[in-house]
Amino acid sequence: MTKVKIYNLEGKSTSERKLNDEIFNVGISPKIITQVINVQLANRRRPIAHSKTRSEVSGGGKKPYRQKGTGNARAGSSRSPIWIGGGVTFGPRSNRNYHQRLPKKMRNKALRMIFSQKIKENKIIILKEIELKKYSTKDIESILQKLPIEEGKILVILPKMNVNLELSLANLPYLKTIQADSLNIIDLIKYDYLLTDIEGIGKIEKILLEGKKKAK
Repeated sequence: MTKVKIYNLEGKSTSERKLNDEIFNVGISPKIITQVINVQLANRRRPIAHSKTRSEVSGGGKKPYRQKGTGNARAGSSRSPIWIGGGVTFGPRSNRNYHQRLPKKMRNKALRMIFSQKIKENKIIILKEIELKKYSTKDIESILQKLPIEEGKILVILPKMNVNLELSLANLPYLKTIQADSLNIIDLIKYDYLLTDIEGIGKIEKILLEGKKKAK
């Protein structure tokens, strides 16, 4: 079974904790990870470009000129797509839907792969407890400097909402906080280090193991 060191707020290793091998010791499949990333990016996509059809363009209620005798092609409205300023045929619309379905089993499997890779690289740091008595960016930065974290971005995974901690961390540009029930593969890959506490790692295991059972 995989073991990981537990650190106190002084950056000293005080004990070890066993991690569930079903989450932190699984094989890596780049294909599955890529699929999950692509689906998540697609589901985040929001259509912005929007062209108007001839029914949405203003004006053009009157026939531009008489039917015969002008030498021009017949025209019934200046809103026609062939006229400058008219409607657009088959143009982009803001009601497009890019959503893709992602099976829970595949999502959870990809998350377990990333956690397994991070633990092999020693990029998961677990504290005994993450707690601040007051809002202080200076205090939390002092704690981070004592931990075995080299240069890189840090994702802090909290077991539940913690106002003092989240406000303290919000001022650090190289760091982001999320709650354990909001885990997603893009954040796990984007950030170099994962930081949580004993309660947080327990909640991560519970969420991913429950997801695995439901997927079956």
